[in-house]
Amino acid sequence: MNTKTLIKPLIFCALFAAVGCKDDTQKDTKRDIATMSDNTLLQEWTGPYHGVPAFDKMKVEDIKEAVEIGMDLSLKDIDAIANHTEAPTFENTIVAMERSGEELDRVFTYYGILSSNMSSPEFREVQGELAPKLSEYRSKISQNEKLFNRVKTVYEASQNTPLEADQQRVVDLVYKRFEMNGANLDAEKKKRYAEINKELSSLYNDFSNNVLHDEENYVTYLNKDQLGGLSDGYIKSAAKIATDKGQDGKYAITNTRSSMDPFLTYSTERELRKKIWTNYYSRGDNNDEYDNKNIIAEILKLRKERVGLLGYDNYADWRLQDRMAKNPENAMALMDAVWPAAIGRVKEEVADMQAVANSDNITIEPWDYRYYAEKVRKKKYDLDSDEVKQYLQLDKLTEALFYTAGRLFNYKFTPVKEGSVPVFHPDVNVWEVTDKDSGEHIGLWYLDPFARQGKRSGAWATTYRSHTTFDGKKNVLASNNSNFVKAAPGEAVLISWDDATTFFHEFGHALHFFSSNVKYPTLNGGVRDYTEFQSQLLERWLSTDEVINQFLVHYKTGEPIPEDLVEKIKKASTFNQGFATTEYLASAIMDMKLHLADPTNIDIAKFERETLAELNMPKELPMRHRTPHFGHVFSGEGYATAYYGYMWADVLTSDASEAFKEAPGGFYDKEVADKLVKYLFAPRNSMDPAEAFRKFRGRDAKIEALLRDRGFPVPNN
Repeated sequence: MNTKTLIKPLIFCALFAAVGCKDDTQKDTKRDIATMSDNTLLQEWTGPYHGVPAFDKMKVEDIKEAVEIGMDLSLKDIDAIANHTEAPTFENTIVAMERSGEELDRVFTYYGILSSNMSSPEFREVQGELAPKLSEYRSKISQNEKLFNRVKTVYEASQNTPLEADQQRVVDLVYKRFEMNGANLDAEKKKRYAEINKELSSLYNDFSNNVLHDEENYVTYLNKDQLGGLSDGYIKSAAKIATDKGQDGKYAITNTRSSMDPFLTYSTERELRKKIWTNYYSRGDNNDEYDNKNIIAEILKLRKERVGLLGYDNYADWRLQDRMAKNPENAMALMDAVWPAAIGRVKEEVADMQAVANSDNITIEPWDYRYYAEKVRKKKYDLDSDEVKQYLQLDKLTEALFYTAGRLFNYKFTPVKEGSVPVFHPDVNVWEVTDKDSGEHIGLWYLDPFARQGKRSGAWATTYRSHTTFDGKKNVLASNNSNFVKAAPGEAVLISWDDATTFFHEFGHALHFFSSNVKYPTLNGGVRDYTEFQSQLLERWLSTDEVINQFLVHYKTGEPIPEDLVEKIKKASTFNQGFATTEYLASAIMDMKLHLADPTNIDIAKFERETLAELNMPKELPMRHRTPHFGHVFSGEGYATAYYGYMWADVLTSDASEAFKEAPGGFYDKEVADKLVKYLFAPRNSMDPAEAFRKFRGRDAKIEALLRDRGFPVPNN
């Protein structure tokens, strides 16, 4: 399973990042304040395409002032709503909240780039100062008693006299979020709730910075005698990175997955494989000032105390109540159903690898898994991953994304005129998205594909502006971000099949943004164990014949990928699923068990070790995200007790993909594609996810499809 970090940085996904209302007088006042400041980050976006972020004018020194002014303006809006003299209605309370916060929203767009794509020591210092202030700001909204009473009045009235479907959904979601975040607590408990949130905000920031420190500072430099097994493209890229870091004549292996993975797969230097593996899986766990274990223990204690104020026994019960799983028991039941098949397959994979490794007189260790798995792949399927890579050019795969979007969504992607849209780095490119038939403008797509200093690891999608229609139709500004290793000048950027799958996955998030047809901003939000479904589903189009035959061409000769190689890829589609499923599931189960455990005096290293032993975790591979660097769960709360959601979503994915397989037109069947867009993409969160899937499939999803998909045995019952 690929790293797929969703949408905006988690600091923005907290409750009501910007809420308020504007009558004409207040709107003018707010605009005057923003105009009086020469801070670029506060200004309305200008230029083409309905206005775009001024990324070319973004400066770290402007962030603190902009955030503080934005929070002040937003809180003034809160007072206006809370003290409104007329009786609460959907329009003067809920819609007013939906309409607010434009200044702070704009600032957060820049903040997100500086946090995720262009981080620096200077920004991290500001980020640390702002974290507790942002927490206090959110608490002032979620704990505003007058505001909540107005929301509650609208909510209770809607239970007797329901509103229109989308309006009712907004009211239900807004009320539930207030309720879940302590709006019904007494004054003393509210105070402690806010204090905990403030403490947690600083801990999340510290956790993230510690991981980033270890990624940036554990770089391994090789000499020319240590390059055995590595491809020419990888070597040239490593040389370029070393030169950029002032180590001319050497070869740099950075402490990121995109650099680590191919090294462990192909390097013949076993001791170096061990070093690279250890560096990567020890991030946040080096028993120094950047160690995260104590931070995690404190996070767990504070989370349990906070939900205890609300009457919950544990964090998982609180968190999952508004997810598809509903409770931790349902989530664990899914993981427990798949785990035995996953580790059983690992046992088979290790046996195959050990048979090969015996000739080298070694016993398989975690830093050997990828290396010998690749040898087994060649032996069993005559499939060389590096050979496949020669046909996976980033530019061509980008065209493949556009082709898929055109066939399924009727979208056309056209590069914008150079210099017409500001970007935050020369690597970033921008395309306009339009309807193929009508030419209607839909939005812009930004692509930031390459790893660099200060950019967080992994791959993710985000929006700078989301589609809504309640105040006039707004276009979408969406972004995909990857960490591919940049090729040497003049060389093609070649990526692995796994990375190509991730590329399609993140584009699925972007298509989810572009296809939105919701009226209100709240309805663009996602349900965590559902929102990965759409993106995981889009991965399937990478292996369709139409994409393979048109876009997988050799980077030197331009020749299409040979049919026999394609056949090998398809035959090997379930190869190494034991590894992929087990490394992911171990992290998901660990996430859940950590939050179900008593955190009093918890020893994180011991807990991780003992939990893996209880699971009979194969010793030959680690969790995908070891606890000390599990950013999904401890750099914020977006995936806390929710990492299982990738598998929950994959049950939906596997079942939905079978709908396409069964259709006359296969994965490009128009009738099924139209239903896909209508029920699974366009509604966003305006419809209950389970209901949306039933409308698409005609029934609930079945786990058997997932087991078939991964080549695991399907129980008779």
